[in-house]
Amino acid sequence: MPKTLADIKKSLDCNLGKRLRLKANGGRKKTVECDGVLSDTYHAVFVVELDQEDNACKRVSYSYTDILTEAVEITFLDDVQVAIAK
Repeated sequence: MPKTLADIKKSLDCNLGKRLRLKANGGRKKTVECDGVLSDTYHAVFVVELDQEDNACKRVSYSYTDILTEAVEITFLDDVQVAIAK
């Protein structure tokens, strides 16, 4: 991923609407992994709409700083990976 907050935001702006896998620090040595769609980017945060069958909440938001500090890791899924997973 890019090294500045502005570069991270630009990179996410280019991938709006794409499916992704989100790996986030859940606290106390726990890692949370979710699949969803990048729905919105704002000045300081981005929003991910999560798949309903796997998660209790509909959407989550994280700041670009979370990506910079590697508290959140995002992997964009291309159509080939999605087809294999189904």
